[in-house]
Amino acid sequence: MASSESNHPYHMVKPSKWPFLGSLAGFIMATGGIYYMHGGSIFALLAGTALMLYVMYGWWRDVIFEAEGGIDHTSAVKHGLRVGMVLFITSEVLFFFAFFWAFFDATVPFITRTAHEVWPPEGVVPFPAFGIPFLNTLILLTSGATVTVAHHKILHGDQAGCGRWLAYTVLLGFFFTGLQAYEYAQATFGFTDGIYSSTFYLATGFHGFHVIVGTLFLLVCYFRTQKGHFTADTHIGFEAAAWYWHFVDVVWLFLFVAIYWWGGSGYVPAS
Repeated sequence: MASSESNHPYHMVKPSKWPFLGSLAGFIMATGGIYYMHGGSIFALLAGTALMLYVMYGWWRDVIFEAEGGIDHTSAVKHGLRVGMVLFITSEVLFFFAFFWAFFDATVPFITRTAHEVWPPEGVVPFPAFGIPFLNTLILLTSGATVTVAHHKILHGDQAGCGRWLAYTVLLGFFFTGLQAYEYAQATFGFTDGIYSSTFYLATGFHGFHVIVGTLFLLVCYFRTQKGHFTADTHIGFEAAAWYWHFVDVVWLFLFVAIYWWGGSGYVPAS
């Protein structure tokens, strides 16, 4: 009979196929993508993507089983998972730091000699900051409040309330993505139309991708809430999703101020 208690506080997982399959999927996706971008077939890229989705489903399923088993996720393991999420978000902060650096490198004269003389460059019609971008700002700020309420509900053992407020947050995430897609469709500049479009789409596009990931993360938490996976004492998966969503909120505030508001207002730097 299997023991119902762990004889140590650490997470000693059983041998797993997922690390190998995940590495294989990443290799197939990378080589398949390169091959496709050089005029080859897209089959390898799609095959690698399908394998990666299978790995993600299977690996996360196993993690949920471990959390539900009541043996593997000791207090030390929970602490390690929280620290791991904090380090992951820190790496994401540095990821976006590079995008902001590229933007300011092209716009602020006292940072670099390569800054553009006029910003936005001549011929570029930027989006009005207080149109769709401001509406999306309100949507993300509201979603930050709703996910906080959901966290408050689960801390008090209210599964139904947590699920309800998570659903509101997920809907707001979908609204944000839909509005950004509409905004892109109205753009007067393309992906390769110079430094403005490059920095704009790089920063806002990757943020949009993070919003999609965060929305799916919260959607999974919603379904887990419906199954009763979270309790007031044990809800690491929800905490990770909430932290990630707050990170997405904060990055958007910087994007709105720097790229939409200040970067789209127009200026001629001093020589």
